Amino acid sequence: MTKNNLKILLFDIGGILLSNGWGHQSRKLASEKFGLDYTEINELHNFIFNVYEIGSITLDEYLDRVIFTRPRDFTKEDFKAFIYEQSVELPTLKWLKEWKRDCGFRVISVNNEGKELNDYRVKKFKLHEFFDAFVSSCEVKMRKPDPGIWQLAMGIAQASPDQCVYFDDRIMFVEAATRLGIRSFQHTDLESTKKILEQLKEENHNK
Repeated sequence: MTKNNLKILLFDIGGILLSNGWGHQSRKLASEKFGLDYTEINELHNFIFNVYEIGSITLDEYLDRVIFTRPRDFTKEDFKAFIYEQSVELPTLKWLKEWKRDCGFRVISVNNEGKELNDYRVKKFKLHEFFDAFVSSCEVKMRKPDPGIWQLAMGIAQASPDQCVYFDDRIMFVEAATRLGIRSFQHTDLESTKKILEQLKEENHNK
């Protein structure tokens, strides 16, 4: 990639800008709060969650298959409220919103998320203030590490792999994007990501 060829930044959301929407830690907390067998619900979750993330079933249908397989002493609305409460903003998001104002790049999300969670998180945390477009698994019917999801993002942006840089907290997805020719970085903390982005912005402004 030539330093002046960069056009598009591709970002994951969970683990970088926000906490994961419904990760294993949240499921453990839910098991404790609602008196559930974590091993049981986690096994059911692993069978069906990918189907939810590509938009083939709703959140209610996911819960019917994982949580409400028998009568419970709490309601589905109670449980969904708990799920939504698990999403919290990470320090990276505030910094990125400020940085975006004069960075000179378009920014697109490439994320795995079920529709209800995705819609809630975009609205709640005002993600339109950072992203110019969203390529979410629930809308495009593909999920990482399917190479098609990055190829779709590049097609939407009309950008080639050498015109993109991708950030993800999961090394598997970083490696998958790298195999497509996209320069990719694993996000480990705000400071290291800030350093990379500031360098990219400086190179862009020095064209």
